[in-house]
Amino acid sequence: MKYILLVTLFISNTFADYSMDEKIGQMILVGFRGSEIQPNHQVLKDIADYKIGSVILFDYDVKKRSKKRNIISPSQVSKLTSSLQTHSKVPLLITVDQEGGLVQRLKKRHGFAKVMAPGDVGKKDDASFTYKESQKLARDLKSVGINLNFSPSADVNTNPMNPVIGKIKRSYSKNPEKVAMHIREFIRSHRDLSIGTTIKHFPGHGSSKSDSHKGFVDVTETWDELELIPFKSMIDEGNVDIIMSAHIFNGGLDPLYPGTLSKIVITDLLRGHMNYRGVIISDDMNMSAITDHYGFKRSIELSINAGIDILLYGNNLIYEKNIARKVHGAIKELIQEGKVTENQINESFNRIMNLKKKLKLINKFKMTSTTKSTRSIAGQSNVLDAEKIKKNKEIFIKIKQMDQ
Repeated sequence: MKYILLVTLFISNTFADYSMDEKIGQMILVGFRGSEIQPNHQVLKDIADYKIGSVILFDYDVKKRSKKRNIISPSQVSKLTSSLQTHSKVPLLITVDQEGGLVQRLKKRHGFAKVMAPGDVGKKDDASFTYKESQKLARDLKSVGINLNFSPSADVNTNPMNPVIGKIKRSYSKNPEKVAMHIREFIRSHRDLSIGTTIKHFPGHGSSKSDSHKGFVDVTETWDELELIPFKSMIDEGNVDIIMSAHIFNGGLDPLYPGTLSKIVITDLLRGHMNYRGVIISDDMNMSAITDHYGFKRSIELSINAGIDILLYGNNLIYEKNIARKVHGAIKELIQEGKVTENQINESFNRIMNLKKKLKLINKFKMTSTTKSTRSIAGQSNVLDAEKIKKNKEIFIKIKQMDQ
C-alpha cells in the first residue's frame, strides 16, 4: 500500500505543472482558415481554450476550391507563424507537407524555391544531390517559422502506378535501401537547420492501388515486409523525429483495423518489434478511409489505444470550425468512460514535449516514468486466426533478421 502511494505521488508530482486539459491539447493538431490572425480568430480560441499543441498550414482550401488558405508570401507566412507562437503558452509545432514536386505547399508562385519531386531526385542516385535539393525546402521552412516538415516519404515504390505515391513521384525508389539513403540525407539537411522531419506512411503505402484520402485501401495482397526497411534503418540510426501512420488496411498484420487504428501495427510492430520510442502522428483523420468507416469518437478511441500520440485533423478535406473543441471533448469523455486512461495521455504528452525539447522549442522538460499501460481495443476481440498469427510471426522474424 505504501509503495502504491509513493508511485501515485511520484506520477502526480511529475505532471503537476500541466493540467489534463493541457496534456490532451498537446495531442491535437488542427488546420484552420486564414492567412492572418485577428483577435477573434478561431485558432486563437483553440490555443487558449483547448490548448492545442500543433497546427498545419495549407496553400489550397479543398472545400472552397480556393488557392487562398494560409500561404500567400514569405513575409505573410512569417507573420502568421509568429502570431500563432505569441499566443501559445507552450510553443506550437507548426507543420506543412513540403516534399518537393507535386506535394509542396510553399510554392514558387508564393515566392519559395521550386524543388524536384522525390522520384526525380531518386533517379540521380546521388546522396550529395539529395541533401542539397532537400535543404532548399528546409531553408524556406526555417525562414518563415515552420518547425516541422511532414516529409520525407519512406514509401518504397513497389507499385509505380500507385495513384497517391508512385504515379506522382512521391517515392525515391523501388529499392528500399536506396529509399533509406535518400531519406537519410533529407533528414540531415533539415536537422542541420533545426527543422523536424516526419517519415511516412508507416508501415508502407507504396504498394497500394488506391488513395486513402478517397476511401478504404487494402494492401493485404500487395504489401511486402521489405517496405519496413527504410523505417527500420532510420529508427536504428536514431534519425527519427516523428513517424506518421498510414490509414491502409493490411489483413496480414491486422484483420480488423487499418494501420492508424491498429494496436498490432502501431504498438506491437512499430514500438515493440521495431523498438521505436518517439512520437507517432496519425495521417489526416479527415480522410475517407477513416470517416467513411468509423465514427468520430470511435476513431479517436481506437487510434489512442493503438498508440497514436498526435491526432491530425487537417480540417481541409472536411471543414469544421470547432474541430479542436470536438476532439478535445471526445478525449475527455473517453477518459471519463474508462476507454482511454490518463496514463496513456501522460505517455503521449511526455513524448510530444520531448520532441519539442529536441527541436529547441522548449528549454526544459524532464522525461519521467509512467505506469506501464496495457492498451486494448475496446468493444471487439482482436484475435487472429492461425494463418494470420503465422504470417505475423514470419514478418516479425524477418524484421529481427534485418539487424543481423
